[in-house]
Amino acid sequence: MTPPRKTPLHEIHQRLGATFTEFAGWEMPLRYSGDTNEHNAVRNTAGLFDLTHMGELRVSGPQAAEAMDYALVANASAIRVGRARYTMICDEAGGVLDDLIVYRTGEREFLVVANAANAAVVSSELAERVSGFDVDYTDQSEEYALVAIQGPVAKDVLAPLTDIDLTEVRYFAGYPGRVANCDVLLARTGYTGEDGFELFTSVNDAATVWQALSEGGASYGLRPAGLACRDTLRLEAGMPLHGHELSTEVTPFEANLGRVVRLDKTGDFVGRAALADAAERTPERTLVGLRGTGRRAPRHGYRVLDGDGADVGVVTSGAPSPTLGHPIAMAYVDQTSAKTGAELQVDIRGKAVAVEVVEPPFYSRNR
Repeated sequence: MTPPRKTPLHEIHQRLGATFTEFAGWEMPLRYSGDTNEHNAVRNTAGLFDLTHMGELRVSGPQAAEAMDYALVANASAIRVGRARYTMICDEAGGVLDDLIVYRTGEREFLVVANAANAAVVSSELAERVSGFDVDYTDQSEEYALVAIQGPVAKDVLAPLTDIDLTEVRYFAGYPGRVANCDVLLARTGYTGEDGFELFTSVNDAATVWQALSEGGASYGLRPAGLACRDTLRLEAGMPLHGHELSTEVTPFEANLGRVVRLDKTGDFVGRAALADAAERTPERTLVGLRGTGRRAPRHGYRVLDGDGADVGVVTSGAPSPTLGHPIAMAYVDQTSAKTGAELQVDIRGKAVAVEVVEPPFYSRNR
């Protein structure tokens, strides 16, 4: 059995007292000081994450834009240099292989960031899809480390350490620059519902960048943060997770993400026919938010019931919300049960517990 891979920050995590978990073939920090402490730090000050397990895939060459338009559901050729876009790679049937962030790093160059659990699948699929175009394809996942700083004071912590004017960096933008005298691609993106930055560094520079951010953020209350709080943060923000809200059994339209499918772009793309058909039909099920009225949280796989106890759906993600103080969940339910304000139930270990249908996100920093 192949042992899990370790990130270049593994020894730092050990010194910080991290509890580790195996995820997508990597040994990753699950928590340090505690899930709630880390969650609240991101909401109130800042958290520091090691995301080196993500995949980085580069497409470059004269037909890079055309290749990306064909491979993904996005209109990639319309992305301006220095900007990024949330999108998906779908199969021929319209199912979601993965959700992605695509950075246009040059007129003829794109960087695709894939989720860790799907990185190998996306790499293989993307390589095949762009093979008919005049492009070079490179899986650069081994070359990158990825450090994220997320939270209200992230910009204050990062600003003295970089040569980039952060006031000029828009959300979903990425620029080359330097942080702690190390070359980075600095992106204003994240998966927490807070403002923040993701820093793509070389493997050799990862520790230097992490230490500089950790020391610079100490007076602000910055904490190292693990995968456990990352999950409750993204759930509060209503952000989907592949394997839970997204899968090859789900189209973007069922997940209320049909807006990312650009059927108006020129030319064919993989899954176009199936997605065009899905766009014309009201899906039988749809993704909703659930607000718990008690103390027990719905969890992934729990059944959603109507007032008569009949099955109407299934929970995809659920947890107690540290920020809101009550349980929250996302679930796929029948259209007839999806109206905001509807009173439903979740079968929690044999007991029907009341929930209310709400519209995600559960939390937004702008509210």
